[in-house]
Amino acid sequence: MRDHEIDADLPWQYRIGLIVLKTDETIEQDFRLFAADASIALYHSRIESAPNVTPETLRQMEERIPGSAALLPQDTPLSVVGYGCTSASTLLGEERVAELVRTAHPKSAVTNPLSGLKAAAAALGVKRLGLVSPYIRSVTEALETEMAESDCPFVEAVVFGEEEERAVARISLNSIIEAALSVAANASVDAVFASCTNLRAASVIQEVERRTGKPFLCSNQVLAWHMLRLAGIDRTVPALGHLGSLGLVPAGARSHERNHVA
Repeated sequence: MRDHEIDADLPWQYRIGLIVLKTDETIEQDFRLFAADASIALYHSRIESAPNVTPETLRQMEERIPGSAALLPQDTPLSVVGYGCTSASTLLGEERVAELVRTAHPKSAVTNPLSGLKAAAAALGVKRLGLVSPYIRSVTEALETEMAESDCPFVEAVVFGEEEERAVARISLNSIIEAALSVAANASVDAVFASCTNLRAASVIQEVERRTGKPFLCSNQVLAWHMLRLAGIDRTVPALGHLGSLGLVPAGARSHERNHVA
């Protein structure tokens, strides 16, 4: 055997974990861009998920989250773990998702796209959202109800009505742009949110913001931004659009007066 050295630790300052749906073909591509930094180690785990998206199939993931979280590295604590499903996080509840993830990573911060959306809305100081959703109405309604109860309601929505995840990943960029423009045309909409980690909305952030003059948010973007900020990474990320220059707003702060975007 050859003599060799063992480093005391790995070189990455930040370690973040991401739980990805089996059917998701988009989120990892987006995170390669959002977390492209030599100081960041990004680890992925997959979770079994149904090819069709309904409230019933989304709830089935509850019992699978602990096992998927446990497949992420545990020898060194992760700064943050993200669960990559907007709709399931809404149906199961943010606290329940965090509880399940922490069975394997008790010292890690935990987030999801819904929590990321709420934090992003606070950072931007927006109070009324527009929604672009690829899913059927029964899936979308839970998210709409949750945001209304959080005092940041959707006041305009475009719903594509897809139930099959494979089709969601293949919704054209032009269709996403046109839907976002339609929603943003409502003068009462402060920002537009495109839901679903499998929707390729992150690819059109800059174009939609340029054409509407309003912040454009999407599931993978708000999740990545929230994970970076929770991990203590405060650098500007241009790929995240307007949101990429903002930090987290402390609990209880009046974000509308601090970071509002007209």
